[in-house]
Amino acid sequence: MVAEPPILIKPELTQPIIVYLATSNEAIGAALIQENPDQKPIYFVSRSLQNAETRYPKVEKVALTLVYAARRLRPYFQNHQIIVRTDYPISKILRKPELAGRMVTWSMELSEYGIKYEPRGPIKAQALADFIIQMPTTAQQEQWILYVDGASSKKGSGAGTVLEGPDNFQIEMALRFEFRTSNNQAEYEALIAGLLLARDMGVENVICKSDSQLSVGQVRGDYQVKDPLLMQYYHKVLNVMQCFKQAEIKYIPRELNMKADSLSKLASQQRQLQHNSVIQQTLSHPTVGFEECCNVTTTKDEWIETYLEAIKNQEQGVQLDTKMTKKIASFVLIGDELYKRGYSIPLLKCLSKEQAQYVVKELHEGICGLHCGARTMTTKVCRAGYYWTTLREDCEIYVKTCKKCQEFGSLNHIPAQALQGITSPWPFQNGELIYSVHFHLAGDKLNS
Repeated sequence: MVAEPPILIKPELTQPIIVYLATSNEAIGAALIQENPDQKPIYFVSRSLQNAETRYPKVEKVALTLVYAARRLRPYFQNHQIIVRTDYPISKILRKPELAGRMVTWSMELSEYGIKYEPRGPIKAQALADFIIQMPTTAQQEQWILYVDGASSKKGSGAGTVLEGPDNFQIEMALRFEFRTSNNQAEYEALIAGLLLARDMGVENVICKSDSQLSVGQVRGDYQVKDPLLMQYYHKVLNVMQCFKQAEIKYIPRELNMKADSLSKLASQQRQLQHNSVIQQTLSHPTVGFEECCNVTTTKDEWIETYLEAIKNQEQGVQLDTKMTKKIASFVLIGDELYKRGYSIPLLKCLSKEQAQYVVKELHEGICGLHCGARTMTTKVCRAGYYWTTLREDCEIYVKTCKKCQEFGSLNHIPAQALQGITSPWPFQNGELIYSVHFHLAGDKLNS
C-alpha cells in the first residue's frame, strides 16, 4: 500500500513555526511545521551537497542546513517566530565570538531572525516519519570524547582541543597563549579549555583523552601534586568536571592524539590559523591565579540590566511594546553577558560605564594608543569588540579632555567663528546712472 503524500497547510501568523533539520553524507533537508495542536507540515526543502560540502564537519553541515532553509524560506522566517528543534548545540556554536571562516558569515546571516533553539523531543506528525528517520537519536545522552594537548616552546605556547560526538559530530578549537607557560601548565590549560567547551555545548557525559601522563595521573589521583601552581590547576579541573553527570580522563599515546597535537603546535606559532572550521581563541592571562591579582568590576549599568530583563521576558513569552522590541532586536544574550550584533564582526560585548572608561583610556593612551580623534576612537573600540550606548559621545569627551592632546597636538588654524559669506553688489542698486561715453577720431578732432 502506497502512503499518501503529506498535505501542506497554510501557516497561521499567530503561531510559531518549528524547524526540523536533517543531514547526511550526500544531502541536507529541513521541514517546517506548526502545532495546533497536532503537528502539520508547512513546507519541505532539501538539496544535494556539492563535492566540497560533503567534506564539511558535521557541525557545519547542520548550520548549512539552517542557513539554506532561511534563504529559501525567507518570508516564513521574517513573519513568524522560528523555533529550531535539534539535539546538536549549533546555537551555542554560532553565538561564540571566536568563530572563524564561513561560520562567521552564517552567524551574521542568521542573526537577522529571532531564532530560538530547543531539544528535538518526540515527533508527533506521521507525515514527517520519512524525513526524520535520517536524524540520530538524542545526541546529548551519548558519550562524547574530548582530545586535548598543549605545546610550549621558545616561539610561543598554545593548546588544541577536539570534541567528538555521535554521528561524526566534531568541534575543533585552537588556543594561543600570550603568556609564558611550561609544558605541564600548557597541558592543564588545554584540559580546562576543552572541559569548558564541552560544558558550553551542553554535554553531560564526556571522556577526556590526553597524551600528558603527568596531568592525567594527577587528576586521577595516581600522582601527588607538589607544585603550587599545578595544585591550582588541579583543583580547577576537578571543579569543572563536577559540572558533568559523568566525566573521566584517560591517557593515550601521542600517536592517537595527532589532531589535537597539530592544533596546539599551529596555535603556538603566534600566527593566524587558516582553518575555516576551527574556533580560534587567544588567552591573555592564565586560567588560575589571575582573579586574585586583577580587580575587575562586574557591576552592570542600568541600560544593560534593562536590556537583559527585556530579552529574558521575551524568551519566556512575555509581550513587549513595539519600542522595546525594536531596541533589543540587535542584541543577544549569551549566558549572563549581553552582546550586540555588529557588521564586520559577529558580536560586540556590551560594557558598563567603568569598563568603558578603562577601554577608552587603553585605546587612546595605552601601550598601543595613538591619541587619535573621536571618530577613529569609536572605530577602534568597535573593532576591539566592545559596545555601549554612549560610545561616540564618550570618545568625543575623552579626546577633548586629554591633557597630552591639548599640549602636543597640532595647532588648529580654523577661525573660532564661522566665516560669513557676502554677495557682490548689484549694478544700479542705489538708483545711480552710469553713462557710457564712446570716443572716436574724425580727422584732426576727437568727437564723442
